[in-house]
Amino acid sequence: MDGAIGELSPFHESFGYYAQGVSVTTAVLPRGWQERVVRWSNHSTGQANAAFLEPHDCAVSKLVAHRDKDRAFVSALLQAGLLDPQILLDRINALPENLDKRLAPQLRSWLSPWLPTAI
Repeated sequence: MDGAIGELSPFHESFGYYAQGVSVTTAVLPRGWQERVVRWSNHSTGQANAAFLEPHDCAVSKLVAHRDKDRAFVSALLQAGLLDPQILLDRINALPENLDKRLAPQLRSWLSPWLPTAI
């Protein structure tokens, strides 16, 4: 995947975005993410079936990575109305219990301006 549509590929240069293949063990995801995976296929995919993280699960994983580009990505999704802040909060609260105890409160604090009432 990285060679065909990854960063700095001709696809990336042509369309301005790219895909990154990662192992399921790379991301930190909220409990229950497996049941929310979005599956997709159509006529042009032939026998192939794609599986994507549900957007809120993906966003939480990006926030856990805690990179500027990931926070900007999640902010853009929130501004565009593509994420529900309450669902995002619920997913933050469903992060694995072994996660650093300081991280979940930081994520809730980062999200608080998007919520209708303060947390």
